[in-house]
Amino acid sequence: QVQLVESGGDLVQPGGSLRLACTASGSISSIYAMGWYRQAPGKQRELVARITSGGSTNYAYSVKGRFTISRDNAKNTVYLQMNSLKPEDTAVYDCNTDPPRIGVKGDYWGQGTQVTVSS
Repeated sequence: QVQLVESGGDLVQPGGSLRLACTASGSISSIYAMGWYRQAPGKQRELVARITSGGSTNYAYSVKGRFTISRDNAKNTVYLQMNSLKPEDTAVYDCNTDPPRIGVKGDYWGQGTQVTVSS
């Protein structure tokens, strides 16, 4: 069973950058699409970035041009480079397959990693 561990979240000022990493305990090479999701308090979880095994990417309009998703199958890791961060990017960030299925139990996915953008 593949397990995912997210890291890299932090408190950062507006305009700052962070790089999130999602490391899997098993191979992700056979997973067609991986994505980064986020959920802010009082809001629905949303898919912000997606990458296929072939390297095709998709981004939510709100992060397009600021975030970059990448995957390194050899390292079983998916990254999210976040630049020009805004307060509205504040959320718990989770990685998962698209559609999500790893460790998903109802609305609980795991601990994720907290990103807080504030002055």
